[in-house]
Amino acid sequence: MSELQLVNDRLEALISSLSAPARKEMARSIGRKLRASQQQNIKRQQAPDGTPFKPRKTQPVRSKKGRIKREMFAKLRTTKYLKIEATPSEAIVGFESKVQHLANVHHYGLKDRPRRNIKEVLYNSRPLLGLTSNHLSLIQDVITEALAENSK
Repeated sequence: MSELQLVNDRLEALISSLSAPARKEMARSIGRKLRASQQQNIKRQQAPDGTPFKPRKTQPVRSKKGRIKREMFAKLRTTKYLKIEATPSEAIVGFESKVQHLANVHHYGLKDRPRRNIKEVLYNSRPLLGLTSNHLSLIQDVITEALAENSK
């Protein structure tokens, strides 16, 4: 454990040697790559860990017949709603405030009303955002690139 702490301390020292604008640009770059990865997961209809989303519930008898042709969360994954926020100390990838409630309901599997005057529906949990070991290695690569550019 002490070796890992030593590496972490050295890495923090190297990152802090970067100027604030350079750290912010590095955070923005990390955010862009993470957002692209999350968008691909949503497009493939799978959670960050690779498990597929649970399918939609079947529609009531009185609704239209046939399959649903739209994929889930098609608009939600666009850059209009999936935003990046970068500061010199952090990178945040999250949903815009207008759609954040909808994303939380689906991510955690909460109850919500699909429309007014309709009783609440319990949605299946479909994790939209998350980090895996692949994402962590991607972050390490971006940090390594930024430190290499700084040392030149």
